Amino acid sequence: MSVSVNKLAPELVAAAEPTPSGHLPLSCMDRTAVVRILVDLMLVFKQGVQPAKAFRAALSRALVSYYPVAGRIVEPIPGEPEVACTGDGVWFVDASVDCSLKDVNNLERPLLLPKKELIPFAPPDVNEEDLIFMMQVTEFTCGGFAVGIRFSHTVFDGLGAAQFLQAVAEIARGHARLVVDPVWCRDAIPSPPKLSRGHAPSLASFRFETSVFDVSSDHISAVKNQFWRETGQKCSTFDVVTAMIWQSRTRAIGLDPHADVHLGFAANTRHLLRQVLPQEGFYGNCVYPMGIQTTAGTIAGSSPVEVIELIRDAKERMSAKFLDWMMGDAEDDPYKVPLEYGTLVVSDWSRVGFSEVNYGWGEPIHVAPLNDDSNFIASCIYLQPSMPKQGVRLLTRCVQKEHLPAFTEETMKFVHN
Repeated sequence: MSVSVNKLAPELVAAAEPTPSGHLPLSCMDRTAVVRILVDLMLVFKQGVQPAKAFRAALSRALVSYYPVAGRIVEPIPGEPEVACTGDGVWFVDASVDCSLKDVNNLERPLLLPKKELIPFAPPDVNEEDLIFMMQVTEFTCGGFAVGIRFSHTVFDGLGAAQFLQAVAEIARGHARLVVDPVWCRDAIPSPPKLSRGHAPSLASFRFETSVFDVSSDHISAVKNQFWRETGQKCSTFDVVTAMIWQSRTRAIGLDPHADVHLGFAANTRHLLRQVLPQEGFYGNCVYPMGIQTTAGTIAGSSPVEVIELIRDAKERMSAKFLDWMMGDAEDDPYKVPLEYGTLVVSDWSRVGFSEVNYGWGEPIHVAPLNDDSNFIASCIYLQPSMPKQGVRLLTRCVQKEHLPAFTEETMKFVHN
């Protein structure tokens, strides 16, 4: 079927009241080059009543408290970005489609509408790298709608972006004040004496294929029980799913057994900075990149329990490694991840808060990252599956076409075992 998307011209939405001006510093975690990207995200809702109108008004009011988001990222000193509180506002796009969500399979993968029709873009003369947040609301004939978000990872981490979306949702639902007041305080986070600026991803090195797998909660529980029987210890859903995807991918890509393979994941460090950060409200980057290095033969030939133990050991070392890094005593730069085919980076979005955003018409039927053009490193994102399923959805971009059949076969052994 032929579908027509009508996107109106982007408009700036400014704060509903006057807000402070000036410049705000970013933390050492915000300033690393590896987070200088726009994250593209889509939330799909089953129903709503004039959502674009409601969102525009709620966004304007939320920007009073979150006034830095209406500003721009500037870099007066190379390598030292900060936020200029200009009050310019955020770009907002109102769009509509002449079909129902059912007609496009609720925007499940593979997408039946082009990504460019579902996310906002600023006018051509605007440098999008300076922007902090953009929103598009696309309404369907069935009354459902999709919210396309683009946020700067320099200003938000996943928890922070979800916090801002929750704030907009609270206002849309009629709350007189925010449940959690936002806090900036980026300068409260100490800068390590030997701070790396990281490395910005360069030209795409690989051509990764996108795949989606849903792992049932029953199967995850079965592996947890197996781990308990063999070790007498508990493990998490993250441990189980990460071990499965790392092992499946390693077996599928067929590296030499002695070749190095790397696993990377971001660990939340808010609990380690309680003395300098408030208990709630902080929405900047507050994660530390953890890594595990071993050989392809070790991962491919181990039992699931043995791979889980590797992951748990790394997580247990995180606090000490983070504190060493903050003191300048780290042996290796945690932000220098090998950009090789043997590297896999996983991100757990299932508990960040995007799936709980409710603008007054219920939670999203599903949430989908849309950064499918990132080809510099193999990745897997953990999401909540579409309602009413229970478990974890894996959005993978971690193998090239020639390894996709083997990867699918290995992964399905776990999913349907």
